[in-house]
Amino acid sequence: MFNKGRIWGGVHEHYLEGNRMRREEASRVSRSEPEDVQSTPRLYSDLSRWWAVLSAPEDYAEEAEFYREVIASHCLYVPKTLLELGSGGGNNASHMKAHFEMTLVDIAPGMLAVSRSLNPECEHIQGDMRSVRLGRSFDTVFIHDAIMYMTAETDLRRAIETACVHCREGGVVLLAPDYVKETYQPSTKHGGHDRETFGMRYVEWNWDPDPEDTTCITDFAYLLRDEEGRVRCEYDRHVTGLFRRDVWLRLMAEAGLEPKTIPFAPARYLLG
Repeated sequence: MFNKGRIWGGVHEHYLEGNRMRREEASRVSRSEPEDVQSTPRLYSDLSRWWAVLSAPEDYAEEAEFYREVIASHCLYVPKTLLELGSGGGNNASHMKAHFEMTLVDIAPGMLAVSRSLNPECEHIQGDMRSVRLGRSFDTVFIHDAIMYMTAETDLRRAIETACVHCREGGVVLLAPDYVKETYQPSTKHGGHDRETFGMRYVEWNWDPDPEDTTCITDFAYLLRDEEGRVRCEYDRHVTGLFRRDVWLRLMAEAGLEPKTIPFAPARYLLG
């Protein structure tokens, strides 16, 4: 008997998941150094201290519970260990760590610092999801919306291969892109939070200047209020990937998974 893989498509649209079908060769080269194919968005570098007031941990509770249930119901055994690639500021981990022993990997030192403050009990490692090799396997490998920063098919393939390499047989690989090409819609959003002494408000504008390529753009304008009450405005551009559903399915299958697509349906938690 084998455990079939799944794709769960997007943070708001489709989640991608697959159960581990085969082990990768032990001879794969271990690489963990960061690779810069595009400039790092400022939110993850010089503005990383503001992450906690842009995206608050409490906003992730319902989403994280959905992921936990998906993992628990599709693993061939009771999952205990979880590797999160592109873990960012650790907002999902702040909820999921109650259920799993978590190892968090991110390419940005500033974001790891934010996550260490929020999740001191979790293991943190700096690494690139396209190339990091930890030399051990986990019951579950999870990539949240950080997978969107794979802007070329070769990079997406490498990230999926990394997830597969680190997942035990019978375990679960869960990917959560914001959208696939077929479900993408340009959008404008706003938000922000306050803490005791500082706060942020932002406008987010997502658009696709070239529908024929595999990227789209999100431009951010941040209003930042510091501890002295001073407010300044900063600009930040994020270039993210935009791939067709069949590309996701093909790359996951080629990595040794059996993928499917299932929409995110959090309303059932509200309905009990």
